[in-house]
Amino acid sequence: MKLHPDPSSVLNTVTGYGDGYVEINARRFDSSIIVGPEWPAEPWPLASLDDLTPAHFDRLIEIGPDIVLFGTGRRQRFPSPRLTQPLLVRRIGIEIMDTPAACRTYNILMAEGRLVMAALLLEK
Repeated sequence: MKLHPDPSSVLNTVTGYGDGYVEINARRFDSSIIVGPEWPAEPWPLASLDDLTPAHFDRLIEIGPDIVLFGTGRRQRFPSPRLTQPLLVRRIGIEIMDTPAACRTYNILMAEGRLVMAALLLEK
């Protein structure tokens, strides 16, 4: 799906997504990433939800958003609460949804000026 960004925006916006990829400001990513409105997309070393550990959220904790949108791939799957506990202890909200829904929700919250990060699992 192609999304149409506001050309005057300097924030990182999801401009497209599909099976196995996400575009941030028209730049294509084929592996899992984290991204925020003012933080460039960076690799997120996660290939499968089965490989998720609490350490995968360390970079997000370092940035300190108000909320993390965790896109779990093609379908919504819920990790064990012990894996997301490091975020909750620091009062960082987490919403879990499939990756396409996380992309759309990220754009809405980002446009509202919210301090949001998206952690997007892209499965091979």
